[in-house]
Amino acid sequence: MTATAARTEHSAPQRHRHVPGEPGLWVFLLGDMIMFSVFFGFIAVLHGRYPRMFRASQQALHPDLGLLNTLLLLIASALVARGLRQLRSGRPARTLPWALLCALGFAAVKACEYVLVIRGGHTPSSNDFFMYYFVFTGIHLAHLAIGIGALTVLIVLSRRPALSRGQLLAAEGAAAYWHMVDLLWLVLFPLFYLVA
Repeated sequence: MTATAARTEHSAPQRHRHVPGEPGLWVFLLGDMIMFSVFFGFIAVLHGRYPRMFRASQQALHPDLGLLNTLLLLIASALVARGLRQLRSGRPARTLPWALLCALGFAAVKACEYVLVIRGGHTPSSNDFFMYYFVFTGIHLAHLAIGIGALTVLIVLSRRPALSRGQLLAAEGAAAYWHMVDLLWLVLFPLFYLVA
């Protein structure tokens, strides 16, 4: 390689990479993930100490509904990722309303499962398993509600003809938050429904 070619290669503009969304949002997301990681570890320790109670209690859950909710969140995340790509390229983000529909479907399925579990005679006061099940899936449901708000913001932004830099950062932040909601469920689902 000649000296001129080497200079040209090093002086060529490099593609600018940036962290999606606002940096402060990532501090919040990281803190939330750390908090949930501690909770997950605590549940795993309890599971190890009381395996019979956990196995017996798992029988009252509905893994088919948990799997349906997992699929709804994975589909929603794929639709959000595609919608964000469309927004970045200046095209209409037609997949975002479908992502919102999946999120609302998750909430409806979870409400149905709560009703089935409670009708089966299991409440947060039944034992430690059900206390943690209702608390942590309830906290996740609260995160999902915020995620539904984030998806609504994304849909509103997607209807604008062009996004400012600040609006694009807001859209990226909303998408990042949604992916965190998805990730939390991907740990909660096997922890409560599958780990024997």
